Amino acid sequence: MRRKRAISGWLVLLIALHALVIFAGFFAPYDPTEQDRNNPYLPPMRLHFLDPQGHLHARPFAYSLRLREGSFDQYEENTALTIPLKFFVLGARYHLLGLVPGRWHLWGAEEQRIYLLGTDSYGRDLLSRFLYGGQVSLFAGLSGAGTTLLLGLCVGAMAGYYGGWRDDLLMRLAELFLALPWLYLLLALRAFLPLAVSPRQAFFLIVAILGAVGWARPARLVRGVVLSAKEQDFVRAARGFGATDGYLLRRHILPEASSVVLTQAAILVPQFVLAEMTLSFLGLGVPEPVPSWGNLLSALQQYSVLVSYWWMYLPALIMLPFFLGYLGLGSELQQPQEPYKIGKLTRSLE
Repeated sequence: MRRKRAISGWLVLLIALHALVIFAGFFAPYDPTEQDRNNPYLPPMRLHFLDPQGHLHARPFAYSLRLREGSFDQYEENTALTIPLKFFVLGARYHLLGLVPGRWHLWGAEEQRIYLLGTDSYGRDLLSRFLYGGQVSLFAGLSGAGTTLLLGLCVGAMAGYYGGWRDDLLMRLAELFLALPWLYLLLALRAFLPLAVSPRQAFFLIVAILGAVGWARPARLVRGVVLSAKEQDFVRAARGFGATDGYLLRRHILPEASSVVLTQAAILVPQFVLAEMTLSFLGLGVPEPVPSWGNLLSALQQYSVLVSYWWMYLPALIMLPFFLGYLGLGSELQQPQEPYKIGKLTRSLE
């Protein structure tokens, strides 16, 4: 029961976090590619409920920022100019799920902008870029993990079910892929591909590369499950009644590997998101101005940004709940269930 509650809790967290990213157009206040050249590297604005006179406001507001006297990159709040925060406002156009057009945003401001996470060197809102960038990075991770698991399931099922020379050939190939460092293999594969590609082409190239380099471990795990399942009595009985190989795999053997596949999915998705971030961070992934979590952090390669603009680190901190959610779910799925079964068997014998 405790394990089920833990799995449900991690799933609820992941669903809520992914909903923010999937519906980024609604939750993001501004267009992620729109520039505000008058406000580069603007620090995050704080929300207030109390004004300087001590009056409590029902609606939160922010103060406009101005350059501190004698400074060219230090800002302070201008308490004489307030920017009220409004909910459900019309703003930049977007398409939910790439299909449904819309203009309504959860929150925003009418006269001036409110930057809760600050801006980058072009004055683009970091919060909006983070939410939209999650669509690229998370979908790349999910698609890459799906491709990897599909390849691993097919290879593992073939190697474990048929055995013989097929098993030897496929497992030696899997061992070769396991021995290679995946990061260097990823960079080597990407280096052979053209650099001047559109964002859409770069995204599908990354998904294909991720799917091609990570199939070995799931294939070995699925093979072990298939080797055990094909010797079960119910499989032998079905084979005796004339069941075909495809029927046995589809109905009796591969369902036994479902727990392994789900656990591997929870582990591989954050790894592949990190791989996409690495490629984009190094300039080999999705190009600007399309946001992704990798190119969102690429500004940190500049020393001046590292030492002067602390809010550029904030997107990296906000990513942590996504990774912790997947890793927590994977950890719970890996917990063995045998102690519960043994305890139930002992009580029944007593």
